[in-house]
Amino acid sequence: MTDQSYGLDDLLHLMSRLRDPEHGCPWDIKQTFDSIVPYTLEEAYEVADAIEQKDFAHLKEELGDLLFQVIFYSQLGKEQEYFEFSEVVHTLVSKLVRRHPHVFPTGKLHEPLSTIEPLSAEQVKARWDEIKQEERAEKAQKQSARQASILDDIPATLPAINRAEKLQKRAATVGFDWPEATPVLDKIEEEIQELREAIAHGEQEDIQDEMGDLMFACVNLARHLKVKPEMALRSTNQKFDRRFRYVEKETLEKYSFLEEATLEEMEQLWQQAKLTEK
Repeated sequence: MTDQSYGLDDLLHLMSRLRDPEHGCPWDIKQTFDSIVPYTLEEAYEVADAIEQKDFAHLKEELGDLLFQVIFYSQLGKEQEYFEFSEVVHTLVSKLVRRHPHVFPTGKLHEPLSTIEPLSAEQVKARWDEIKQEERAEKAQKQSARQASILDDIPATLPAINRAEKLQKRAATVGFDWPEATPVLDKIEEEIQELREAIAHGEQEDIQDEMGDLMFACVNLARHLKVKPEMALRSTNQKFDRRFRYVEKETLEKYSFLEEATLEEMEQLWQQAKLTEK
């Protein structure tokens, strides 16, 4: 055990050692950009979970695991001569300075605070959207002759609920949006009716399609109500987990197996669980 406090350079050195063709770790050596994507997603969710649990002692470790993913990709980029970690940092800092002209009015990172003129939240948001639009236009120019879309830079690999929200928000920037929440509620009722019809016809493909439309409309409603749909569903998942554990506990005090209880008995316990939370 050492008292040495390691830094970022040590982490970069460690990564290069793990990937050393002769003396590195066999598992790390065989990894590719594609193969570690699932681990990156898992680490991001573990960070979110630690925050939700208010487990800040554990959050430190989870953030380290997530940082390691960035270091891993950077090592792969260096080996294949795509980019290095220093370029990742430079690109990030440059982008953030550019996107915050209200903080860096001259476009320089190290400038006197006395040169800053305060802007309102509305001005900041407007400037942010303008800069993002400029960046998308610039990115489109670098792409092939394919017609650019304002949706182009929304990753297809995002979790479906998150991507639905981003697609809707992006479309809203050009006016393709409901003016308020009430029409969205009407749309949800319309989608429910279409789902009922699909269920009646019994075509599984149509049922799935209509179910997707209904979920998309629910995400839209959440956005209009200024509710983060992913966070709302995660909260409901936790609530279900908590209440069902109560049902399990109470049921197993009466029966040997959960399956022995009737649905009516479990529903009564469910209602009791709800009451205990109030």
